[in-house]
Amino acid sequence: MKILANDGISESGKNTLENAGFEVITTKVAQEQLQNFINDEAINAIIIKNNIQIHSELIDNCPSLKLIANASTNNDNIDVIYAQECGVEVVNINDASANAIAELVFAHLLGMVRFLHQANREMPLEGDMNFNSLKKHFSEGTELRGKTLGIIGMNIDGQQVAKIALGLGMKVIGFDVEFNDTITIPVEFYNGQVIDIEIEMTNSDELLKDADFITLHVSSEENHVIGAKEFEKMKNGVGFINVAQSGLVNEIALVNAIESGKVKYAGLDTFENQPTPEIQLLMNPELSLSPNIAALTQESQHKISTELADKIINSLHI
Repeated sequence: MKILANDGISESGKNTLENAGFEVITTKVAQEQLQNFINDEAINAIIIKNNIQIHSELIDNCPSLKLIANASTNNDNIDVIYAQECGVEVVNINDASANAIAELVFAHLLGMVRFLHQANREMPLEGDMNFNSLKKHFSEGTELRGKTLGIIGMNIDGQQVAKIALGLGMKVIGFDVEFNDTITIPVEFYNGQVIDIEIEMTNSDELLKDADFITLHVSSEENHVIGAKEFEKMKNGVGFINVAQSGLVNEIALVNAIESGKVKYAGLDTFENQPTPEIQLLMNPELSLSPNIAALTQESQHKISTELADKIINSLHI
């Protein structure tokens, strides 16, 4: 049986599949060419990321396709119900990328509150001539300990963010339509010790009003979960992070909120226009930016590939 790993696969995942008798093809195929490639190569299973859409038309027109493996915790990019009705199984990852995502949230947060994203721009240009003035300029940072982090979306990723925040001494509040009152999160330590911590759940308006920093961990088919109305409800000088999904944030409203002082700094890993983000975002000194890498580390890609390989083998039974 043939598997198309459309956006690559770790060597360990590839070896696992090949040792189980699968032929693994690692050609990167564009969305518009995917149907023809699947049919020409008689592909039985495909491994994709959420930048590829698997819709009903493709499923109808690719009779060899038996399984879709999605390297994501959600399946918003796949017509799952239709696939299952057609006998095409859909599998995805559980928490293989949660820690990578959570750590990038804090890479942005810690960098922003100490102005590292700005210092890294200015030091190469002026560090040899204006060292002391840069030192003075960037010495007004703040600490995360004691601050309130609001997490919108207490899924696996959001819960992992909460664990790191608790370790830094932050107060954590959450909002999620699936949870009420409190949620208990197990915080694991290096020595195997586990402590259960209760996280206060609140409504969206209270979270926006009370949080010093806000991070998004939701998936939605609707654009602009956060727009001008939501920014207006936030504290003055709030910090804002989105590494979850493109299209969740109205970027014009975000830039306006930064310019007005409502948002002091923001970190983005996803953009409305990918892979060509708007220039006013790229050049804004208050923004800490990364190119959609939240789920991508050496460790997470190894875990994702291995987890999906095991699920493919178990599902296709060869």
